[in-house]
Amino acid sequence: MSFSKKIALFSTSVVTFFLFVVPSAFAQDGGAVAQQAANAVAELDKTAATGGMNLIAAALAIGIAACGCGIGQGRAAEGALQGIARNPSAYSKIFTPMIIALALIESLSIYALLVALLAIF
Repeated sequence: MSFSKKIALFSTSVVTFFLFVVPSAFAQDGGAVAQQAANAVAELDKTAATGGMNLIAAALAIGIAACGCGIGQGRAAEGALQGIARNPSAYSKIFTPMIIALALIESLSIYALLVALLAIF
């Protein structure tokens, strides 16, 4: 047997020992384990009712906000591009306010993200 095969066999034996033999040394009384499991399930049931709704509310909040902000940014860019297309010399007067408006629209999306995170936590 080569050295690498011996190492593989030894490491497999050690892992098997730690997976199957060692946990039985730390086993608790069956009643205590059942009680801990029942307590964990009861706590999970309490948090699942409110936690799931918080996640759904957060997902809806950020989804609706992202759609609204996307539509708003598209409409703002459309108006600015139409204005520039009709009057190219007004580029400098249209571009800066459009960038500011897009930044404000994006800040609303970030604010909605913060509200969604607050709803989760």
